[in-house]
Amino acid sequence: MSTATFDPRKASPLTTQEAESLKKLCDQPIDLTDMPETTEADWADAGRGVFYRPVKQQISIRLDSDVLQWLRSKGGEYQSRINQILRSAMTKELNGKRSL
Repeated sequence: MSTATFDPRKASPLTTQEAESLKKLCDQPIDLTDMPETTEADWADAGRGVFYRPVKQQISIRLDSDVLQWLRSKGGEYQSRINQILRSAMTKELNGKRSL
């Protein structure tokens, strides 16, 4: 696979023929008949950052064995649950609602 790069500072000027062909291009508005305009109602349920996925960092952590057993007993991915618990505590603290 090859990669092409374009540096506009090194571009050669348009030839007369190229300039003429650009002038002949039709300058009409884009046809939006198959894409109707949106309204406020269309965006009522929209959410910001819905698809945001923070970058994960692998660490080593020491937990009390009873805490780890409790997390694992809930089934599923206990590491994700630890992250959810910590994120909830962090969010509460950042919003001024100290949880600890």
